[in-house]
Amino acid sequence: MTAVAADRIPVIVAIGEVADRPTDPAAAREPVVLMADALRAAEADAGVPLLSALGSIEVVGLISWPYKDPVGLLCEKLGIAPARAINASMGGETPIRLVHDAALRIAAGSNEVAAIVGGESVNAVQKAQKSGAKLDWTPPCSRDEQVKLDFSKLPMSAAAKAAGAVAPVHIYPFYENAVQAVKGVTPAQGRKASAELWARYAKVAADNPYAWLRNAPSAEEIGEVSVSNRPISFPYTKFNVANMIVNQSGAVVVASLAWARAAGIPEDKLIHIWGGAAAAEPGDYMERDDYTHSSAQRAVLEKAVEVAGGDAAKFDLAELYSCFPVVPKMAIEIAGLRPEVEPTTAGGLTFFGGPLNNYMTHGLAGMVRKLRNGEGKLGLVYGQGGVVSKHHAIVVSTEPAPAPLAPSYKVQDRADAERGPVPEVTEDYAGPATIETWTVIHKPDGSVQNGAVIARTPEGKRLIASVPADDTATIAVLTDMERNAVGRSGTVSKDAEGKMIWRDAA
Repeated sequence: MTAVAADRIPVIVAIGEVADRPTDPAAAREPVVLMADALRAAEADAGVPLLSALGSIEVVGLISWPYKDPVGLLCEKLGIAPARAINASMGGETPIRLVHDAALRIAAGSNEVAAIVGGESVNAVQKAQKSGAKLDWTPPCSRDEQVKLDFSKLPMSAAAKAAGAVAPVHIYPFYENAVQAVKGVTPAQGRKASAELWARYAKVAADNPYAWLRNAPSAEEIGEVSVSNRPISFPYTKFNVANMIVNQSGAVVVASLAWARAAGIPEDKLIHIWGGAAAAEPGDYMERDDYTHSSAQRAVLEKAVEVAGGDAAKFDLAELYSCFPVVPKMAIEIAGLRPEVEPTTAGGLTFFGGPLNNYMTHGLAGMVRKLRNGEGKLGLVYGQGGVVSKHHAIVVSTEPAPAPLAPSYKVQDRADAERGPVPEVTEDYAGPATIETWTVIHKPDGSVQNGAVIARTPEGKRLIASVPADDTATIAVLTDMERNAVGRSGTVSKDAEGKMIWRDAA
């Protein structure tokens, strides 16, 4: 290995987390206050004056409260003035990207100490709205004044909107059902596998003091549809989806090894950043090549294994993004992790809590704690943003990296080279069509709202169509737990409003 000066070696020096659970919603802390507290916790974790040394601070894009300039307000509350203060973008992979970017700045000599922080207070906002409690927070700004962030909206076709499949909870099931089909798995078998995987996440959350849900339901409870586990979007139930109704904040601080040593932070608290990778899929999910895989996810995770020395067996720990079960299912297979390696160090977005774009800050904090505690030496941290859209992974370790940090983490060319042809999308079609993948969307009371079918015409064109709730025969086909609906033949027609409707041919 080429010798690298200590002032160019990036290490994670501190982590801080907050979970706010007041009995009175009026006493809840607003997001910027939670973030300030998380950074103070990080300073306490480091055991040295940390905040005054920050040369960079980045706030992960937040949603639960409208601010003009959250990073500016945060710095004001902390009494600091870093040279670099950024309101970062949206997306679940954002914290990992920001940590990696901070590491690159340190390796380039342009930054010495950097903080990444995020926080949300969705639980407080919703409880206050229901109870009429007044939140004595920073006055909300208007929509026009609110900070503008990249990736704040998902690219969406008009046909997808017409079919009602517009939210992540509607779109990830397209991948789940397609992956099950290509593996020859029935919906019942797929739900059982999801429940068993989620029970592993829940068990980790139960031991995490910052987790929102620590009751560790069993695989049987997670897999059984019930009053408390209603259907959301087939095949997913409430216990399969991210829990955004939380008040949580997390922070990670990255610094140069030289600064950490000079500050007096013990070596056994320092976690080395070896490297990683990032790539993305086309933004509009209708413009993907396939729903049985993600070329960007594969390129990113394969590169992460290469960073680890080309052998996935070296990973002792993993934090795999877990908004919905299909994401870690695919990631575990691509990365080739050993069966005994748990898929999370924090507890996952259902049980730990899913503070919107900031979960991976907590995931990385969980990884740091376990590495420090001697539970392993090498960890894989993988985040995902959008709807299987943006992917970023880093490799972290208690030991120095075997090679200097690569100056770029992009593997987009590799992802693009592996991606198959994208079918032409039609938004104006009537005639026969075969299911490529599908879901059934449910109302809050558990009843069917509508089905959504991505299908192919005989010429191979792709379309998305709705299935009305009153078409009980077609809905029954789509919710059959013993038969995967991929490949079913049907007919597309137009309703009175010109919306495409798919009906099963049987």
